[in-house]
Amino acid sequence: MTNYVLDTNQKQITFTDNRFYLGEDNQYVPSVTTILQAYPKDAHFFQWLKQVGNEADEIRDEAGRRGSVVHELTERYDAGEEINLMSNGGRIGYKLSEWSMFERYVEYRNQVSMDIIHSEFNLISSSLGYAGTIDRVATINGKNILIDIKTSGSVYDHYWLQLAAYKKLLSEHYGSTTIIDGVAILWLNSKTRTAGKKDQIQGKGWQLIIREPGMEANDMDLFECTRKLWLAQNGDMQPRLQTYSLTHKIN
Repeated sequence: MTNYVLDTNQKQITFTDNRFYLGEDNQYVPSVTTILQAYPKDAHFFQWLKQVGNEADEIRDEAGRRGSVVHELTERYDAGEEINLMSNGGRIGYKLSEWSMFERYVEYRNQVSMDIIHSEFNLISSSLGYAGTIDRVATINGKNILIDIKTSGSVYDHYWLQLAAYKKLLSEHYGSTTIIDGVAILWLNSKTRTAGKKDQIQGKGWQLIIREPGMEANDMDLFECTRKLWLAQNGDMQPRLQTYSLTHKIN
């Protein structure tokens, strides 16, 4: 997700950081994932932080970059584009960790009948006070499922809070015209080795995890609590703006 404001009169473009979305009312609201940074970390996180030490930022940035690349590949694939591992220059265009996760997505799409309603869909709400990019809304087995694609090493609890907030954004945007029957995480870095049982949707290294019915209300309550905590800590935070000229020419 990249937000920018284009001023053709001044021949300038202004970018904001990915923590905020710019709404039609020209107001900035934080992303759901930014708000969830205030969600309490568990003991496993601090143990990991102790183990990796000064490399934590590098590991985090690389994981974020890998996730962005995989998301882009899956979006292009679903749009009907042919995706190539090799670039036009004959070089490998992606890291093998990225390509292997993309191939897991391809296997998922070949195995699961899915009609995509939305793909990489931005929703911004000044009234709710947050925004986000929804990976997929798709019909699976006659049900509309809100899906978030993850490439992380684990499925963390706050992922479900993220999906609950996204579902709230969809409900506000569409009212009662679009019914979301459930939310799910498509985990492309799972430890699964087989196709699993009949009631499981998975393959080697990937898994569609559908949230249990009845849990979403609690997920939304926890998200609102986390949002209040984030506002208490960061209520006056503003996006970093970077303005550049659209053209340059030597006089």
